[in-house]
Amino acid sequence: MSDGSPAKRVRRTKAEQRAETLEQILDAAEYLFSKHGLHGVTLRDVAQRVGVHTTLMHYYFDDKKSLFEAVFARRAGVTSGRRMEALERYAAEAGDHPTVEGALHAFLDTDLDLYIQGGAPWMNYAAFGALASITAEGAVLMDRYFDPVVLKLVSILKLALPDTPEEDIFWGYHFVTGSLMNTLARTGRIDRLSGGLCHADDFAAIKQRMARFMAAGFMALAHKT
Repeated sequence: MSDGSPAKRVRRTKAEQRAETLEQILDAAEYLFSKHGLHGVTLRDVAQRVGVHTTLMHYYFDDKKSLFEAVFARRAGVTSGRRMEALERYAAEAGDHPTVEGALHAFLDTDLDLYIQGGAPWMNYAAFGALASITAEGAVLMDRYFDPVVLKLVSILKLALPDTPEEDIFWGYHFVTGSLMNTLARTGRIDRLSGGLCHADDFAAIKQRMARFMAAGFMALAHKT
């Protein structure tokens, strides 16, 4: 119960203030990179969106590339970690009899759930990641943060498709990730093509269909004549 005295203002430490500013910078950069890509954004653009002087940016980051890498890394560990956990859990449950669709659900649905539940920040990161994936700088980061989880998926697919040539499994993954990146980009093209019947940001509808559709593609490769 209040004693009627004015509430004391809690003073933040300098470390807390710096941490808050850093998060604001990362949020702003993530949004701008998601719209314009690495080469369409300057440190000045980010500073203006945050409302700070450009010189302050150099206190936190040496250059735009280091900022880009920090934005990428901030959420990459979350999505790759969640997918690795889901794949390991599925592998343990399936034992020696995994299915292609089961593995793809673990890999794809876990990621799509992050964007469905995470709101605007995660949707910005989705588009940012899609644009980053087609740049040389982004490809290096994709290798660094996502190779282990991709190779875990591939190992389960090999067990599910023991008679399928390894190259076909890797090609299958290539087609999966292409579809996923196109989905994360949310260009709106499917909205226009379908006359509004489908929506690029309807990740729940995509989740209902993607793993099943991609599994059929793997099976087609497995049974090719």
